[in-house]
Amino acid sequence: MYVDVKTPLNLVFTARINGEIFEDDFKIALDKIQQKHPLLRVSIDDTTKKYPFFVEEKEMASIPIRIVERTSDEDWLLESEKEWYRIFEDNKKPMAQIVWVKGATISEILWVLPHCICDGTTGVTLMRELLALLDDVSLELNPYKDFDSVNDFLPTDFNFKKKKRKARFYLLIAKLFFLMQSKNSNTNQGKNYALHRKLDVTVSKKIVEKCKANGISVHALLCSAFMQAFKEIQGKKAKGKVISPVDVRHFIPEIKQDYIFAFAPTVELLLDKDNNDLLSNAKHIKKDLIQKIKKMQVRELLWMGENMHSVVNSMVSVLKSSRGSHDVTLSNMGKINIRGGYKNFTLETIFSPTVAFPWLNSNTLVTTTYNEQMDFTFMSNENFLSKEEAIKIKNKAIELFIS
Repeated sequence: MYVDVKTPLNLVFTARINGEIFEDDFKIALDKIQQKHPLLRVSIDDTTKKYPFFVEEKEMASIPIRIVERTSDEDWLLESEKEWYRIFEDNKKPMAQIVWVKGATISEILWVLPHCICDGTTGVTLMRELLALLDDVSLELNPYKDFDSVNDFLPTDFNFKKKKRKARFYLLIAKLFFLMQSKNSNTNQGKNYALHRKLDVTVSKKIVEKCKANGISVHALLCSAFMQAFKEIQGKKAKGKVISPVDVRHFIPEIKQDYIFAFAPTVELLLDKDNNDLLSNAKHIKKDLIQKIKKMQVRELLWMGENMHSVVNSMVSVLKSSRGSHDVTLSNMGKINIRGGYKNFTLETIFSPTVAFPWLNSNTLVTTTYNEQMDFTFMSNENFLSKEEAIKIKNKAIELFIS
């Protein structure tokens, strides 16, 4: 997710509020948030050692705010797309930015952070803390100590000798794989874009009820619907596979819900290509997901990752030039736990995060639910998937999803 010093890869998380907020309160709130979270006080050193690493800056500047005049309900999405290309290159400034799309009564607040320091849960945490402090700047947040290394997560009986042999084996396999892939020169040269859709309460409830009645999860139905949509729109070009990130906090309780963290283990979920029944495929996906999550050794995955730094450049090169074996990366963040009522404003809604991956296959779907409304953002690149075709896929998937 770091890629390199010249490549932006930012996550943008947006909330819409109705009411009055003040710039001075923003500054107080952001200083308190910055003092709580260590990763909001670091820079990335990519010159001192062989591989890049975080360095805490003793004299770090405050989190900046960019204020934009609000002219329409779509401004947040336009500003979000602009922030995809922000590069956090000044070591004395934090790897975080606030954009305030400011209207007379309605405003959008955008958190912008590099994906290498945050995941979707981080965005929820930071938005929750910011809104609470904008409502009452006297609130205090409890700082925590950052982790020193992946060794902090290892069990006491971790067999380093055995695992190092395993790591060397996987490293050798990875080097051979990337060596075979290195001749591909395709890269994305097109324009990144984001599509957005929010379902109303009635439709969103209907989907949840359908899932309960059929013994499936909303996530499984989402995967089934979008893979089926790719199949119907793209035909033989469709892969019938979804990559789905999972919140690392489910596996490592030391990483608290309100900690900033950036590692997300993933699972691959497959569509039964000979079966066009949406619910049947959803049941299959749910079963497959449960089994794969049970088998996950996330602490070991973290440790193994630290032994793979020497192939990261090759990995990035392949991601930038390979069409991949999946249709879409689908991140379902579920219900967003942020209260709606405050003294001087209300939280109207949450928009699913946006992100522009620099990979050739940049198809990404993020979903959230807030106030019983499901929300979707679908991102890709014109060079890989035309916007017109993406609209067809999105519309077909939602049609299948809500039917």
